[in-house]
Amino acid sequence: MQQQNMNNEGQMIMQQPPKVISVKDSLYLTDMLSWNLLAMKKAHFFAGQCQDSDIQLELERCGEMHQRHYERILSHLGSGSSQNQAGMQ
Repeated sequence: MQQQNMNNEGQMIMQQPPKVISVKDSLYLTDMLSWNLLAMKKAHFFAGQCQDSDIQLELERCGEMHQRHYERILSHLGSGSSQNQAGMQ
């Protein structure tokens, strides 16, 4: 059984994520990946169109930030599946 604590608003906080995610959570994760990928692509595109080097640099940084977020979400998702696969062997 998972340990849970209460926050200031009386809501339960999980100490560890559940082993299985709901369909709704899965769809939200898919949306987060899509949003970050799209933001990364748009920032890269607009940086290429920009004449001002300072703005171009900031757009590239913004795109890199979204890429890091995308990769971090994927790594969190991948770490759970690799643990599951290791446990099955």
